[in-house]
Amino acid sequence: MTREEQEYYEHYFDMFSSAGWKQFTSEIEDIVAIHSIEDIKDEKHLNFIKGERSALYRVLRFADGITTAYELNQEEADVA
Repeated sequence: MTREEQEYYEHYFDMFSSAGWKQFTSEIEDIVAIHSIEDIKDEKHLNFIKGERSALYRVLRFADGITTAYELNQEEADVA
């Protein structure tokens, strides 16, 4: 792994361990949790909720994706 790649991951890991990131993801989890099937008014509203949840889940899974990419990168470097 190059120094630039290492710094790339370190910046993300610093951000993921910050209180701000934890607060941000906690608030996203709260938003996702308040969606209730009973509150969906019609098909248009359902599609809006589906899109919103999809985007929010992408943010919530972002840290895991970066961690997985880093681990795969590390494994490749160990093999080389």
